[in-house]
Formats: sequence, C-alpha cells, structure tokens
Amino acid sequence: MHLTCSEAYVVTGGRGAVQTLTTSGYEVTPLAPGTVAWFTPGTIHRLVNEDDLHITVLMQNSGLPEAGDAVLTLPPRHLTDPETYASATAIPADAPEEERERIARARRDLAVEGYRALRDADGPEPLAEFHRAAAALVRPRLAEWRERWRRGAQAAAAATGEQLDRLERGDASHLREAQVRAEQPSAYGRFGMCGRLDVYDVGEVNP
Repeated sequence: MHLTCSEAYVVTGGRGAVQTLTTSGYEVTPLAPGTVAWFTPGTIHRLVNEDDLHITVLMQNSGLPEAGDAVLTLPPRHLTDPETYASATAIPADAPEEERERIARARRDLAVEGYRALRDADGPEPLAEFHRAAAALVRPRLAEWRERWRRGAQAAAAATGEQLDRLERGDASHLREAQVRAEQPSAYGRFGMCGRLDVYDVGEVNP
C-alpha cells in the first residue's frame, strides 16, 4: 500500500488481475492488453500473473515509491516499529543472488499472509489498524520524502505554472531551452519493492 503515491498499470501482453482492498471493500480488476488501471494512495494491491502478464508500471512522485513510500501487508507482529519491519523486508545488496531471492520470496509470502487476513477480516478495524501502523512506520522518513518531492514533482509542477504565466504574457522565451535526453539502465534486475526492476540514474532530472 502506498501512502502518498498513485500507481498505474499499462498492460502490454498476457493476462492477469489486480486484487485491491480499500475501505470500500475488496475488488478484482482484470488485466488484458490495452487495459490501463490505476489506484490512489491507501489501496492495498496484489498483482496476479495468470498468463504471461506484461505491464509497464507508472508511479507518482520522482521515485518516491522505491524510496519507501509503500508498506507491505505483513502480519501485525512485523509492523510494530521500523526496525522490526526492516528485519522482515530488507534485502542486503551484498548477499548472494540465491539468498536475495529467498528473502524476496519470504517477504512476499508474509505480505500475502497479512493481506489475506485483512481481506477476510470482519469489520473495518483491522484495515484501520494497518493504516495507522503503516503511517507510524514511515513517519521517520517524511522529511526525506518531502525533499524528494520538492526537487521532483513539486518543481515540475511549478515549472509548468511558470511556463503558463509566460505564455499568458506572450513570452515564449522558455522554448529556446528545449532539450532531448535519453537514459539507459545503470543496473538490471535489481530487487525492488515488489519485484525486479531496472535502475536509471537520472539525478536531478524532473519526471
């Protein structure tokens, strides 16, 4: 579950589904080529690959999701404090590949265990308790997140506002600053928050 970021799936091949849980209840959204599905912060989501599913995942806020803006639905005993949560979810970068894969599968299994308990719970309190625990876990990182947001998403939105102001004044001078950029991954297949990902070092480039 993301706490500040929306997430979208653009389906390019295969079939699957995304199971979601919110205060409105449990839903299953089928995924097939051409589907674009998205959800807002607070949506517990589980992606299910039914037949060679291929998707492009889009997330808000300048890499904030991979900077910690998500809490896995672990059982409550793992959500008591940041250290306990990290011990169940962290994947050491210097561990052998087989060990990193084992840890990734173990934390996935724990997340599914907690997710099923939330999905099958009677009444809204277990989900509300998970929300409270998730918010407490990420609170120590909020200053870091806010700075990332300021440098990225907020700066990009402010730049658009300034460009609109210029155009309203008849000033098109910012168009002279047009640029073209391209990046290749600096690392391939690194274990990320919810699977393997390729890493792009884009520095201060706004999305």
